[in-house]
Amino acid sequence: MSRAALLVLADGRFPAGGHAHSGGAEAAVKAGRVTGAASLEDFCRGRLHTAGLVSAALAAAAALGVDPGELDAAADARTPSPALRLAARKLGRQLLRAARATWPSDELDAVAREFPKGAHQPVVLGVAARAAGLGAVDAAYCAAYESVSGAASATVRLLSLDPFDATGVLARLAPEMDRVADRAVEVARGVVDAGVDVLPAASAPLLEIGAEVHAGWGVRLFAS
Repeated sequence: MSRAALLVLADGRFPAGGHAHSGGAEAAVKAGRVTGAASLEDFCRGRLHTAGLVSAALAAAAALGVDPGELDAAADARTPSPALRLAARKLGRQLLRAARATWPSDELDAVAREFPKGAHQPVVLGVAARAAGLGAVDAAYCAAYESVSGAASATVRLLSLDPFDATGVLARLAPEMDRVADRAVEVARGVVDAGVDVLPAASAPLLEIGAEVHAGWGVRLFAS
């Protein structure tokens, strides 16, 4: 295992398309739910323990070798918003392109054949981690971090928030990211024995509603 591969995969400069997505922050800013560092922290905390936990568990399970097709169906069932499903598949397609160029593998090629329009991003993330020689813990941490870092960086643009304040939010959430990653790996190991029904289905209705509203905007800075 190369721990440096985790740095490559989690790096915001890895060409996986995440920079074009706000993780729901753009809609939250427009609705007045995120106005500064304190409300950003609340938003990211909620996102981490809902969508972040689900994503981390999916990624960890994929890294353990659970069938990507089953995981993708489980991800679909846990994403009520059509706009979020579309965004997840677009991100998955872009991540798959980057991962196949970086860590060529038969498993990544198989995902590309099965999902020509893209699989859900956390599923691809887990398979990419596996191709990079990383484990379930690494995949879970990457997914948990991505679930909040995108929103934090987007808010710097959306609100002209001080980047130091945005980074401080992520630092304060670090202990909770640890707990979410640990929980995700525990659940993912259960998936190996009991199937995808044991995956978490933590709900974030405002993210879902915000995504549908955001998708109808004529002008927006971010794709989702």
